Amino acid sequence: MRALYLLGPERMEFRELPEPVPGPGEALIRVKSVGVCASDSHRYLHGKLGDEEMPGPLILGHEFSAEVVEVGQGVTAVRPGDRVAVEPARHCGRCEMCRMGHPNLCPEVQFCGTPPIDGCLRELMAYPAELLYPLPEEISFDEGALLEPLGVALHSIRLGHFKPGWTAAILGAGPIGLCTLLLLRAAGAAQVIVTDRLDYRLDLAKRLGADESLNSDREDVVQGVLDLTHGRGVDVVFEAAGVRETPEQAVEIARPGGNVVLIGIPVDEWICFRSTPSRRKGLSLYMVRRMKHVYEHTIPMVQGGLVDLRPLITHHFPFSRAEEAMRTAVHYRDGVVKALVHVDQWQ
Repeated sequence: MRALYLLGPERMEFRELPEPVPGPGEALIRVKSVGVCASDSHRYLHGKLGDEEMPGPLILGHEFSAEVVEVGQGVTAVRPGDRVAVEPARHCGRCEMCRMGHPNLCPEVQFCGTPPIDGCLRELMAYPAELLYPLPEEISFDEGALLEPLGVALHSIRLGHFKPGWTAAILGAGPIGLCTLLLLRAAGAAQVIVTDRLDYRLDLAKRLGADESLNSDREDVVQGVLDLTHGRGVDVVFEAAGVRETPEQAVEIARPGGNVVLIGIPVDEWICFRSTPSRRKGLSLYMVRRMKHVYEHTIPMVQGGLVDLRPLITHHFPFSRAEEAMRTAVHYRDGVVKALVHVDQWQ
């Protein structure tokens, strides 16, 4: 079978691997759609993400859907032919965090595409069956891959204790920021303001339900949000850009007693903001670590039409052009929002 390895910054190579055999409790899955995430883009461009260095060649990818080919001993929850979304994190289930109900904080987690664990840009995988979620007919393989970023958005909204009738700002209109927007609208937000540097993403945000949008390259985000909220600020700020200036903007535009949820992963390892406004306003700050307990809720949301992920999917690439998908996402080419790689299609 074919697998695509990242060898170093902007260097990828296809390699042939033996087909895996599912063990007890595992299923052999054929990978279908894989979303290119910002974390994949950072690793492709820099060879690392934050302080996570690559010890050697690595298969990227963690947003994916698949088809079950074969099941190992003891597997009854899925069957050959099932279409599934895949939870990319394998938690130990035994540590203090797992026992407390926070598997996303498990120190022993094995996460697809995070060194040293290979990801899903390969044709076949042997994978724990308990981490496979059958997709109803109404959800395509492409939408199934986007259940992972939707899950991050859902986890973020839960952390922010968002309530119907509240106001929010989303700093960054990438896929997770836009997923957050979709969920806020479904949750009854009174006002949602979205910021980004790219006009085409702001245009999409308006089509998906943003009340107002601000281009941070041309407008003063802090003053703009304060003007739009008559000086009050918003109840919750979702920082989804991962750039140095957005955490500072977040604490400036949150109302007194408001919540700030930091979703973005900064490339330079620093999160900076002034202490005085955050302290005087008594802000609550929440840091997002992936997601937990979400597929049971995101699947019915998409199935029932409460959330439509399809407008986020802008680009499709066969497996042979996966590196082109990575470059397209890294350099924001051709109006890309979410690029998908179809691993089951070579040309």
